Amino acid sequence: MSANSERYVIGVDYGTLSGRAVVVRVSDGEEVGGAVHEYAHRVIEEALPGSGVRLGPDWALQSPADWIDVLRHTVPKALAAAQVPAEQVVGIGTDFTACTILPVTADGHPLCERFPERPHAWPKLWKHHAAQPHADRINALAAERGEPWLPRYGGKISSEWQFAKGLQLLEEDPELYGLADRWIEAADWIIWQLAGVETRNVCTAGYKGIFQDGAYPSEEFLAALNPGFAGFAGKLGTDLAPLGGLAGRLTARAAEWTGLPEGIAVAVGNVDAHVTAAAADAVRPGQMVAIMGTSTCHVMCSDRLAEVPGMCGVVQDGIVPGLWGYEAGQSAVGDIFAWFVDNCVPASYAERAAEAGLGLHEYLTSLAAGQKVGQHGLVALDWHGGNRSVLVDHTLSGVVVGQTLATRPEDVYRALIEATAYGARTIVETFEAAGVPVEEFVVAGGLLKNRFLMQIYADVLRRPLSVIGSDQGPALGSAIHAAVAAGAYPDITAAAAAMGKRDAAVYAPDKERADAYDRLYAEYRRLHDHFADGDLLHRLRAIRNEASA
Repeated sequence: MSANSERYVIGVDYGTLSGRAVVVRVSDGEEVGGAVHEYAHRVIEEALPGSGVRLGPDWALQSPADWIDVLRHTVPKALAAAQVPAEQVVGIGTDFTACTILPVTADGHPLCERFPERPHAWPKLWKHHAAQPHADRINALAAERGEPWLPRYGGKISSEWQFAKGLQLLEEDPELYGLADRWIEAADWIIWQLAGVETRNVCTAGYKGIFQDGAYPSEEFLAALNPGFAGFAGKLGTDLAPLGGLAGRLTARAAEWTGLPEGIAVAVGNVDAHVTAAAADAVRPGQMVAIMGTSTCHVMCSDRLAEVPGMCGVVQDGIVPGLWGYEAGQSAVGDIFAWFVDNCVPASYAERAAEAGLGLHEYLTSLAAGQKVGQHGLVALDWHGGNRSVLVDHTLSGVVVGQTLATRPEDVYRALIEATAYGARTIVETFEAAGVPVEEFVVAGGLLKNRFLMQIYADVLRRPLSVIGSDQGPALGSAIHAAVAAGAYPDITAAAAAMGKRDAAVYAPDKERADAYDRLYAEYRRLHDHFADGDLLHRLRAIRNEASA
């Protein structure tokens, strides 16, 4: 096939701090060009733009204007970098962090455009955890009533999800709640902007919206939480679109933004983690994909339905049609390392790193890599951003045990890396104990660049690690979905086999180190179980919040 007859698709990945687009060849998944755009507002955590209205503890918002800017900047730049004529592009697909959700009018306008001074008018980012008290009430009532959907979420739903954030909106700004005709995931809102039609994808509805067996939680249940909440599901939409489906065609307005041809296929929206499974060609039962970045999301397909304690959810057709899709996760991973480097490392280390021509993360990694397993004498809990799985409590906090006057920054840095690996092992063991075997552990995401970290994970997990063959897994996955929506492949599995990339067993566990880590992991589990009820950690957080008010 000649170059000028090749077909291409665009994948756009919306992350926590930036968005990126890749141009992908349909025939083999080759990424021929890409571009990144940093959000102007990044994460809004302290005060609203313009008005300066202060936000409370654990708030995290974003600006929808940043998302449109990604389309305007990255797609034309990616096409230029690829030297691909726009006329050869047949489809576009997108993915988003989730649950990132916003209140909009019936025609899709975000309420923050009209009420920029009101915090609840803005999109709540996935790591907005201020709705934890509302999640606690939802969980307590669901357990008391024996709601049949609760076991599908490991026994607890998260404060990050649609219902907890929606209940917070109702109870803290009821007027704004009434003005919100739609409560919509950013993953679906951006498709609305591209295709001009409102859709709801099965992935976010199932994992983040408690949509199970064809229905949301009942009006009776919601009214028991708050009478004004009874009709909440009416803001969500029940006509769900399948993954890989055609959401619509690119509008003239979106074509002007992107430089793409009007009328090309727009794929149904999806979540960044779940779409990455296709990019890694890991959509068969038993392949767990860990997308490791600021946080880690673990997704896996299976041909069996099981109740896994503390999982984020199990959804029919939630990753690929025809299989059950499981999700678990860790609320903070890369964020923990970034926090430590930004706040806990003396200036002398930065000076030494500069002298060695290394970044501070690289320098700490090089020092930590020189240690034997257990040499630092520490064990840590990876709960600095709360615990998503398997405890589902975002008001838990990090713990480091074993520090002395001899403890150095590289000791703590290594202990924090190890803690995240222990958290991943806890998730894997919980799945397998529930009858869902993990036959291959596949890693994707930005943390793949740290080979030392990857080796620790292989040693702690006592299993080989396969790795995705792309630096832009979510964007590639979105492009694969776009190829299906454009009719180039019959389904996601076929498209993933042709366009996805995975290198098997790149990191192998070392038996001696793995044996040493078994001892440390046992201590981690003792610490994990000791603090799991949150009694002490919750009291400390309450004291902090009172003092900060």
